[in-house]
Amino acid sequence: MPKVITKYVCQNCGYVSPRWTGKCPNCNEWNSFVEEAPVPARVARKSGSVASKLEPVPLTQVDGHEEARFVTGMSEFDRVLGGGIVAGSVILLGGDPGIGKSTLMMQVALMLKEKIVLYITGEESLKQIKLRADRLGQHSASVLLLPETNLELIIEIIERGSPELIIVDSIQTMFRPDLESAPGSVGQVREATGLLTRIAKTKNIPMFLVGHVTKEGVIAGPRVIEHMVDTVLQFEGEQHYSYRILRATKNRFGSTNEIGIFEMHDNGMREVKNPSEVFLSERAYGTSGSTIVASMEGTRPILIEVQALVTTTSYGLPQRTATGFDLRRLQMLLAVLEKRGGLNLGTQDVFVNVAGGIRIDEPAADLGIAASIVSSLRDVPADSQTVAVGEIGLGGEIRTVSHSERRVQEAAKLGFKRIVVPKNNIKHVKQSKGGIEIIGVESITEALKELLG
Repeated sequence: MPKVITKYVCQNCGYVSPRWTGKCPNCNEWNSFVEEAPVPARVARKSGSVASKLEPVPLTQVDGHEEARFVTGMSEFDRVLGGGIVAGSVILLGGDPGIGKSTLMMQVALMLKEKIVLYITGEESLKQIKLRADRLGQHSASVLLLPETNLELIIEIIERGSPELIIVDSIQTMFRPDLESAPGSVGQVREATGLLTRIAKTKNIPMFLVGHVTKEGVIAGPRVIEHMVDTVLQFEGEQHYSYRILRATKNRFGSTNEIGIFEMHDNGMREVKNPSEVFLSERAYGTSGSTIVASMEGTRPILIEVQALVTTTSYGLPQRTATGFDLRRLQMLLAVLEKRGGLNLGTQDVFVNVAGGIRIDEPAADLGIAASIVSSLRDVPADSQTVAVGEIGLGGEIRTVSHSERRVQEAAKLGFKRIVVPKNNIKHVKQSKGGIEIIGVESITEALKELLG
């Protein structure tokens, strides 16, 4: 009997090592190596060298027309994809358990009544899927259900039926019988993704792959599967909130800055058409430590309430806590307020929260965060009819932000009376915006005087 030589593959980056090691030399991840048996010779022959009939094509002869798309009917979902589903694209959808991935995929399948959708389920029975469809209150004869995990049988059915859209729920349950490793292992997930991707490309069928996430929040399995697919969508949401955010972390056919906002109900996901109005619906007026900021999520402006609570610390080291905002940036803002604003925050606990469970990553929210902190410190409410926009530099200056015109339009649409923006942004904004007063500021001291009086 010939000796079987196994290999060890990193679950994070796909690096192959002849022996197990604690730390991956390629991505520096610890305890990420898993033993894999070699691919059998007959499998290697199937996927090995095949004479190609393709010839190189000059760049000038390539068709440059935009890929044809078809819309699902869910505007928030189509927005994140870049305007619709591209034929032959492979889309990986990840999210925490119970966040609503299967519900969202079922809604998409049921809305495409003119398309033949093959829904491959490896985790649920047909009865469970039928109960979900009943709960959603929709039914469609064009949705075909297939409870199977064997990829050889799945490919045979795809070849025989030629569906127009394929949904695989989930990719971790699929397996190739030629491989000795168990379903869900690194090798199986990688091979299953590669095989399904080739099917989607050769037959020009769009395909959704649902993936589990690890406790760190990344999609389970090797990171190489994210490089295989065209689009990676992340379905996010706080456990105690009904809102769900669909975000693209990779998109070969659109922008990665767009987000879609949904609200979970008993009858499925409901689109949030006006997120600004929803996030401000529970706002408390006349309370210190609260400011409204205009944040850009892709091409969409959203008005969000940022809250701060500043109290005298009971410990030797003051606490700095941020929910929905970068903690390191918060520490930088506190240093600027102390150095340039003359405030004493070294003995104060500072807690910052972005209401609604959403996360702000852009620096244009700096001015609103700083205003909330100073408002809570002085116990003076900020003007409830004013919106704050601006990035704070280390010198205490208010720096220019992008998309100032759209931020002002959103504030005027929701009835706010004033908006504080960087002074350099005023020349890009027309003053007649629904009667809203546009105030330009240059420094943090000037901005706080306008917001807090």
